[in-house]
Amino acid sequence: MSRPSSLALLLSQLGSHVAGEFARRLEPLGLTPAHVGVLRTLAVRPGINQQELAEVIGAVPSRVVKLLDELGARGLVERRRSEIDRRHHELHLSPAARSKLDAVMATVVEHDRAIGAGLTAEEKRELVALLGKLAEARGLGGLAHPGFRGSET
Repeated sequence: MSRPSSLALLLSQLGSHVAGEFARRLEPLGLTPAHVGVLRTLAVRPGINQQELAEVIGAVPSRVVKLLDELGARGLVERRRSEIDRRHHELHLSPAARSKLDAVMATVVEHDRAIGAGLTAEEKRELVALLGKLAEARGLGGLAHPGFRGSET
């Protein structure tokens, strides 16, 4: 069977494969890619509230509540009453989340290595630059991920 020549089809196939493999690699850590997105966001934006988190990651509020409840039950996220606005809770990583994020980063490095197998270092740099250019032209990037959109649960 010949390889598809459509850019959109190849990117779709690879995107699906890469996402599935990443989820599989996270299973031993007891996390999903969505959990990692929340943890990563809180690592760079400590103290934001649930509404801000939903906006940053591009998720519906009910999805954020569910993810925070799951991460809270695992002892990875803490909700603290805001000193500035007592109506809100600030979100923070727990000390346990720091070591969990270290394990996630090791998983990311291994995942990246496996996905890029078969390419030279120069080819990887070129591919990342080209994909970055495509993503930027479509307003993608940052902490938001399209996988968070449209999912209520």
